[in-house]
Parts: sequence; C-alpha cells; structure tokens
Amino acid sequence: MDTWLHPQLGTTSRAPRPYLAALQHVAVTLNADPAWQRWWRASGTPACELGIVTEERLDHLRPSADIRRSADGVRANFTSAPPRNADDVLAAAATELTGMFEVIREAIALGPLPPVPPVPPLPPEAHDVEVTARPLPTAPREPDQPGYLTLTQIQEFFG
Repeated sequence: MDTWLHPQLGTTSRAPRPYLAALQHVAVTLNADPAWQRWWRASGTPACELGIVTEERLDHLRPSADIRRSADGVRANFTSAPPRNADDVLAAAATELTGMFEVIREAIALGPLPPVPPVPPLPPEAHDVEVTARPLPTAPREPDQPGYLTLTQIQEFFG
C-alpha cells in the first residue's frame, strides 16, 4: 500500500476515545483510497504528517492550523474539538478530516479533494489508538492571551 498519510493524535484533555479512534480510522481509509493517493501524489511531496490535537472545548470559531512544506513532505498540525453529538463519530471525523485537507489543499495549491470513500465500521481494536496526552502549560493569563492553543504550542505539541 502507498502510505502517504501519517496521522498523529494528541489531546490536551480527556477527549473521548471513540472520536480519536474515528479520526485514526478515517485517516487510514483515506490513505488506502486510490483516488486520495492520486490526489496526494499531485502535491509532489511523498508524505503528509497530520498532527491533530483534540481540545475538549474550543472557544474560537475555527481550529488553529500550522502547515509547513519541506522536501520530505508536508507537516500539518491542527486543533480539533470532539463533536457535541457523538451519534455518528465516523461521519464527524470524516467531516473534520476533509475540512483539514481543504486547508492543506489551499495552502499547497492542490486540486479539489476527491470524494470520501465509504468508511467501514470501526473494528473493536480501533479504540486502542496511540494518543499523545499532554496538558496545556499553566501560565499567568494575560488579558489579550488567546484561550486556545497558539500556533507555537501546536508546532511543539508532538516534539
């Protein structure tokens, strides 16, 4: 299989495992899809390292994003919030990931996203995903300090 997508999951809180598992599962599905593989090959870079830091509650309208391109590929880090209604975590994860890829697409000038392939049901072992859990550092709060992860914090989250 052509492995172009390398997701990394992180959380600053106790994000629900089913949602993190769904994000991983949808990413694996996109990675294996021939249309998505062709779409990514058009980027001219071998890989996309996709870091997703899930915060329990985002108090800003859009997730933060940090996208960097190098000879080795693209490193894109995003913040995400678990869905309020967890009835269909796979659909929520697919919507979240395609939104992130839309931002990546615009940042590196790729063509339109391919359609999302059918996502198979989550297997029972899917909930055992590797997650980097790290609380936000406690710092004195400045009046103008944002109440969410900054781009610097996102860049440093996975080390």
